[in-house]
Amino acid sequence: MQSQRVIRIGVDGMNCASCVGRVERALQAREGVESAEVNLATASATIRHDGRLTVQDVEHLLDETGYPARLETSIFDIDGLSCASCVARVEAALNAAPGIAGAEVNFAAGTAKVRHLPQVGPAQIATIVADAGYRAQPHQSGQDRAADHEQQQAGALKHHVLIASVLALPVFLLEMGGHVVPGFHDMVAATIGIRTSWMLQFLLTTLILFGPGRQFFRHGVPALLKGAPDMNSLVALGTAAAYGFSTVVTFWPALLPEASRNVYFEAAAVIVALLLLGRYLEARAKGRTGEAIRKLSGLRARTARVERDGAVVELPVEQIEVGDVVHLQPGERIAVDGMVVSGRSWVDESMITGEPIPVEKSEGMPVTGGTINGNGAFAFRATRVGSDMVLSQIIAMVEEAQGARLPIQGLVNRVTLYFVPVVIAVAVLAFAAWMLWGPEPRLAHALVAGVAVLIIACPCAMGLATPTSIMVGTGRAAELGVLFRKGDALQALQSVDVVAFDKTGTLTEGRPTLTDVEVVAGIERREVLAQMAAVEAKSEHPVARAVVEGAREAGLILETADDFRAMTGQGVRATVGGHDILIGTIHLMQQEQIAPDALASRADELARQGKTVLFVARDGHLVAVAAVADPIRDSARSMVADLHEQGVKVAMITGDRKATADRVAQELGIDEVVAEVMPDGKVAALTRLRGSGAVAFVGDGINDAPALASADVGVAVGTGTDIAIESADVVLMGHDLGAVANAFAISRATMTNIRQNLFWAFGYNILLIPIAAGMLYPLNGILLSPMLAAGAMALSSVLVVSNALRLRRVRPATSRHDQ
Repeated sequence: MQSQRVIRIGVDGMNCASCVGRVERALQAREGVESAEVNLATASATIRHDGRLTVQDVEHLLDETGYPARLETSIFDIDGLSCASCVARVEAALNAAPGIAGAEVNFAAGTAKVRHLPQVGPAQIATIVADAGYRAQPHQSGQDRAADHEQQQAGALKHHVLIASVLALPVFLLEMGGHVVPGFHDMVAATIGIRTSWMLQFLLTTLILFGPGRQFFRHGVPALLKGAPDMNSLVALGTAAAYGFSTVVTFWPALLPEASRNVYFEAAAVIVALLLLGRYLEARAKGRTGEAIRKLSGLRARTARVERDGAVVELPVEQIEVGDVVHLQPGERIAVDGMVVSGRSWVDESMITGEPIPVEKSEGMPVTGGTINGNGAFAFRATRVGSDMVLSQIIAMVEEAQGARLPIQGLVNRVTLYFVPVVIAVAVLAFAAWMLWGPEPRLAHALVAGVAVLIIACPCAMGLATPTSIMVGTGRAAELGVLFRKGDALQALQSVDVVAFDKTGTLTEGRPTLTDVEVVAGIERREVLAQMAAVEAKSEHPVARAVVEGAREAGLILETADDFRAMTGQGVRATVGGHDILIGTIHLMQQEQIAPDALASRADELARQGKTVLFVARDGHLVAVAAVADPIRDSARSMVADLHEQGVKVAMITGDRKATADRVAQELGIDEVVAEVMPDGKVAALTRLRGSGAVAFVGDGINDAPALASADVGVAVGTGTDIAIESADVVLMGHDLGAVANAFAISRATMTNIRQNLFWAFGYNILLIPIAAGMLYPLNGILLSPMLAAGAMALSSVLVVSNALRLRRVRPATSRHDQ
C-alpha cells in the first residue's frame, strides 16, 4: 500500500496546461501539502504531505476546484457483523486507511461500499477489514451468493438453536422447576441432591457455552481485548459472569458468603438459547428483505440458442457476446438485449415496463433481456450483454438504493459507536451500587443486575432500524415500477410539496398527430404542407415527426431541405426549393418581425382545444398555421388525483401557448400552469414554484435534464432519454404515471417505518436498561431476571425487522384511489 505521506490520485476534466496549473495551485495552497505535481498526460496528481492529509481531503479539494478525483467504487460482502457497533467499527477502520476515500457499511445487507484509489486492490481492503476482526470478499451482484449465505446462516443457527434448547431445558427445570411445580425443588434435593443438580447444570451449561454459544465468545472476546466491544462482547461478559460465579459456588463455595451461594447456570444457558433463537428468527426475516432483488434476478435466462460457426448451439448466457445472433422459440425468455433481425412475434414486457399488453416485435425493433416471447419465433442480434443489459442496470440500481445511507443513519451510527462501552460502564456501576447499598445477598443481587444490563442492551435493533426499512421499501418500490437511483431521494421525496410535470411526452403520449393546416388566402395548402414536412424531416422532435407523417398520409413527395437550423424551444428553419421556410411559435415570428395577425384568431381557437400551434412563414411572410394534438396519457388523470389525495400540489411546465396548457390543466385537475417556457427557463420556473415548498420535477427528454438536476427530487420517466435518466434521482419504469404517486406513497411509508423502528430501538434501550439495573427494586422489589432480559433483547431485533417487512404490503396508490 502506498506511503501515508504520498497520495497519487487520478484527476478528471483536465485538457490543457491551464487546468494543470489550476489544480496544482489549489493543492499546494492546502495546509499540510509539501508539494504537488500534476501530470496532464497521465491525468494524475502526486501529493506529498506532512501526514495530516487524507484521500477524502484531496477528493473534496479537487471537487471544489472543478476537477473531480478519479476513484473506484467496490462493494464487499462482510461476514461477522452482529450489531450496529460492528458497522461503525468497520467503517472507522476503512475510512482511516490510506488510499480509501470513504466507506459505508449496510448492516441489513451485510455489505460495504468502498470508494478508493485504483491502486488499492480488493485484497488490501479485505486485509483492513480482517484487521478490524471481520471477513470481507468482493460482492456478487444479484444476491445469488447473498441468498445462499443467508440460507446457510439460517440453517446453521437453526441447528445451534435446537442443540442449545435441548441442553438448556434440563438446566432450567432443575433450577427453576420449583417455581412452576410445587415440591419439585424438594424432590430434586431428596433424589439426586442439590450438589449433583449443580454439577449436572454445570456440565450442560458448559456444553452450551462452548458449543452453540461459542460464537459469542469467538467474536466478542477479541473485540473486547482490542478495546472495541460489540454486542457479542456484552453477551460474552454477561454469560461468563453468570457461569463463572455459579462455577465458584459449585466447586469452591467457601470463597463466597453463605447468603450468596446461589447458582445461575440456568441464566447463562437460557440466555444463549434465547439469543440464538432471536438471531435465527432475525436471519429468516432479513432473508426476506432482499426478495425484490431475487425476483429481478430470477428474470434472467440461464441459456440461449446462439449462431456459432454456421450452427445454432445452446450456450450459457455468460458466453453471449455483442453481435451474436440469438434464436428464440415461442414461450422462451429473451437472454440479452438486442435488435430483431428476422421473424415476428409478440413479447410480454410487463416485468420491465409494467404494461400488461404484449408488444409486437419485428425486424429492426429492440428486445429486452428478461422479457418473455409469445407464440412467434424470431432471431435477434445481441446489442447489450452482461452488466450493460437493461435488466442488469435495474438490478444494480435497486442494489444501489438498498445500500443507500440516509442522512438520519449518520446520527444512529455515531450513537452506536459508543453504545456498547456505555452499556458496560452502566453494568459496572449497577454492580457497584448493589454491592455498596443493596440488601443481602448483595453479591447475588449485584450479579443479577449487572448481567441483566449487559444482556438486555440491544445495539442490533438500532443498527437494523434504518437499513432494513430501506431494503424492503426500495424493493417494494421496484415491484411498483419505481427505481430510486439515489438513496437520499427516498427521504427527500416525502418532504416534497409540489410536483411539476413536463407536458409533452410525460403527461401526454408523446405521439402527436397533425390535425389542422390552415393557410392564408391565395396559398396552396398541399404545397405548404410539403415544404413544412421537408424541413421537419430534419428534426427528431415528436411534433416534427407528426408533421412528416401527416404529409406522407396526404401522399406528398418531400423535397430536400438545406441549411437546416433548430432554435431550441422555438422552432426550425431551412431552405426548400429556394424558399426560406420558418416554422415555430408566435414568439419566433415576432422575433423575426413577421406579423401573425392574419391567423391569430384561428391559432387561439386551436390552442383553446388543447392543441400545440405552429406558425409557418415563407420568405418572411406568414402563410399558414398548423396544429398538432398529443393525447393525454390514460394514467395521468388518476395520478393527479392520487397526488392531491396525498396532499401534494401539481404543476405543469410547458413551452406551449397559455391557452393550450390551460386546457390540458383543466382536463387533468392540475393546480398551477407555467406556460410558454423555453427549455432553459424550466429551472427558473422551478425556482418560482419553490415558493410553495420543496419541488419535484417529472420529465423525459434531453431538454429536461437541467430541470431534473435542479429540482429537489428529479423523476425521469423510464421510457425517456438516457440523459434524462442520468440526471434524475428517481426513475419510473414504463409509461404508467401512476408510478409517480406510488413513489410518494413508498417514500412516506418507508420514512414512517424508519421512525417507528428508531423509536422502538432507542426507546427500548432507554427504558429497559435502567429497569435491568434495578431501578424498580426500591418501588416494588422487582429485579429483572437475566433470562427475561435475554428474551426481550432477542425479541427487539425481530420486531424491528418484522416491522420493516410490513412495507412489502404497501399497496399501489392508484388501487387505493380506485377503491
